[in-house]
Amino acid sequence: MTRVIGLSGGIGTGKSTVAGMLARLGAVVIDADAIVHELQAPGTPMLAELAAAFGAEVLRPDGSLDRARLGELVFRDPEARQRLGKLVHPAVGAEMRRRLDAAREAGVGLVVLDIPLLFEGRKAGTGSAALLGFDATVLVYAPEALQIERQLARDGHGPDEALRRVRSQMPIDEKRALADFVIDNSGSLAETERQVRELYERLVG
Repeated sequence: MTRVIGLSGGIGTGKSTVAGMLARLGAVVIDADAIVHELQAPGTPMLAELAAAFGAEVLRPDGSLDRARLGELVFRDPEARQRLGKLVHPAVGAEMRRRLDAAREAGVGLVVLDIPLLFEGRKAGTGSAALLGFDATVLVYAPEALQIERQLARDGHGPDEALRRVRSQMPIDEKRALADFVIDNSGSLAETERQVRELYERLVG
């Protein structure tokens, strides 16, 4: 029997790190962001739709998507974020469902659906999360101050921009209250690994 978990977090919480740990333990990870990149490659229908919706300014000279520019637009404008979601989520959800069905047919023990806005989508009844079923949800947690600190170090955003991006999402403590399991990634990497290993054993055992 295949167990399915929805994995999420917030900007700078370390969700990708935890997803990688689960993959090394044997889980199949289906990454919503990776699917988005595939669906938005040059020449795809979705890229043409994005250019029509947000203007040619979101395209680079080589015809690829300027993700930084699109991010600037949607992080500052809730209406633009909603418009982007309506364009992207149905197609991403359908592809995730196809890959999940294939994993089940292959007899995979644990499938991890890595969805950045999982809790936002579930709360609103929209997005990829609305099209998929989970046996459990897992949140990768770090406090807001650490989310901002990691952005400053990793992405080079200024403090104001880092805070704006964090607060464009559902508050991390609100997500924590909604999750079935929480991986606290505010300490050492070894401590995170210990939590992930324990969770994996609990889910597949």
